[in-house]
Amino acid sequence: MWEYTDKVLELFYNPKNQGEIEETAEQNVKLATGEVGSIACGDALRLHLKVQVDTDKILDARFQTFGCTSAIASSSALTELVKGLTLDEALAVTNKDIANYLGGLPEAKMHCSVMGQEALEAAIFNYRGIEREAHDDDDEGTLICTCFGISDTKIRRVIRENSLITAEEVTNYVKAGGGCGSCLATIDDIIKEVQRESALEIAAPASNKSAVATKIAPSTLTTVQKIALIQKVLDEEVRPVLLADGGDVELYDVEGDRVKVLLQGACGSCSSSTATLKIAIEARLRDRISQSIVVEAVEPLF
Repeated sequence: MWEYTDKVLELFYNPKNQGEIEETAEQNVKLATGEVGSIACGDALRLHLKVQVDTDKILDARFQTFGCTSAIASSSALTELVKGLTLDEALAVTNKDIANYLGGLPEAKMHCSVMGQEALEAAIFNYRGIEREAHDDDDEGTLICTCFGISDTKIRRVIRENSLITAEEVTNYVKAGGGCGSCLATIDDIIKEVQRESALEIAAPASNKSAVATKIAPSTLTTVQKIALIQKVLDEEVRPVLLADGGDVELYDVEGDRVKVLLQGACGSCSSSTATLKIAIEARLRDRISQSIVVEAVEPLF
């Protein structure tokens, strides 16, 4: 039996905003509906929004859900979260926000919060008259999971947005791989590709103001200054992205131009750790400090 929070159980037994919004002749008001999921696959959600036209403000939100305890509670939570927001503000609501509102969801039920986020996006874009194909290519990629009809683009999206690092986590969030399991190896490959892409993004020149703006000639740096600068680059430009993907890096030692680091978390066990080391870390340090820097990974002492 799943361990649900009190908030999940409260909204399951006494859901708020359940039902549909009836069409009226109110001036300056328009209704929108978004549907996701499939009864055949176990969960389906129809979200109704009542929008004030001149302000884009969501006046009311209701839901009709076929699904489990988490699906109903997530749908109810979603309606509570978006009421009073503008459409643009509502688009910023994520599945994490839904799960946090509920005090958390069992990992195997996170797909219910993802379904809520997708229904919200569908309703808003339907309201704005934008076809799904024009704003969301989740259904345009290569079909990966035939059991649940999940494409590679949808899998990539959920990996990036939720920093997923295992196929099991992907299954928990979008059900892909939860049927016959034949696509699990492919999902693992997609995870590695996304991690490599993230590493390349880290290596790209930083454009934010917190980045080290100019390369300092190594001859002008004392050993202490070089170590401090290396630590600054790691803390401000490398670690935030690695942490977002479940990994981390720690400066271990500096010997001249040899920089030794400890790869931790997902980075320590990832098969693409070499790419992270060379592309994400070494390339960034060379760009910021010296082209002669070489980064090496060391094994933890215990």
